[in-house]
Amino acid sequence: MKSFLSIFLFFFIANTFAQEQFVVYFNSDKFELTKSENKKLNEWMNLHIKDKIVAINGYTDEDGTSGYNDTLSKKRVNYVFDIIKEKVPFREDFESRSYGENFNQSKNKAENRKVTIYYIEEKDLARENEILGIKEEIVVAVDSTSEVIEETISDDAPLEERIAKTKEGKTLILKDINFYHNTFGVMSESRPTLYDLVYIMGTNPRLVIQVQGHVCCNTDVTDSRSIMLSRERAKAVKLFLVAKGIPAARVSFQGFGSSMPLYPIPEQNEEERIANRRVEILIVKK
Repeated sequence: MKSFLSIFLFFFIANTFAQEQFVVYFNSDKFELTKSENKKLNEWMNLHIKDKIVAINGYTDEDGTSGYNDTLSKKRVNYVFDIIKEKVPFREDFESRSYGENFNQSKNKAENRKVTIYYIEEKDLARENEILGIKEEIVVAVDSTSEVIEETISDDAPLEERIAKTKEGKTLILKDINFYHNTFGVMSESRPTLYDLVYIMGTNPRLVIQVQGHVCCNTDVTDSRSIMLSRERAKAVKLFLVAKGIPAARVSFQGFGSSMPLYPIPEQNEEERIANRRVEILIVKK
């Protein structure tokens, strides 16, 4: 038998204990710290050089467009990360999140323009896996050549983890990617997943993907309109990534219409239709 540690941090920020937080604040529309906040951050670093950082989250107030705030919150995360990356240890499965204005905001706008660092103190590092809810799993060898059963990837795991665990040549579903009815217009609720994908591709420059579009409800798999719609939806995802700085050569796209349903067509209910009407990514190269 062989054992390994699952890196899935199940609701680690909200639900774990003995995990500490440190917050720095920003002026409106700025991603650089003021002198006083920068001093506060440096003082914190000097006191915590033997602790371990788990995550860094960025936030903004509601002023400005959602897209602008998503970008601003990410810049704030990157600014703080660049200052502390070689001064305080990070977990190997460290995560960063950029929430823009999409979080439970304070009525005081100044309190919303922030970056929060989540970390574990040196005295608790012996228990860090327990604190983060990381459980030991067992992988059983299936024959004498030590081949092991392929690890199951939870659909509820963060996208970054799902991509990390997906092998080249395999596909995974991009959750919560939705389009306006019978169009390739991406709905605003898709933005968090798309920005997650931008971040993942930006921090993994070797990653090459193909975006694959699928539609539901059409028994004629040769219908050119369905194929074109699925292709344009996949293309819309690529264009979003390219617009955010991802090289076009690292993202291709393809539409399969209704030829590859997860559930038989006609579907029996809306849940099956939603499952068939999906966007997937093929991991071409890692």
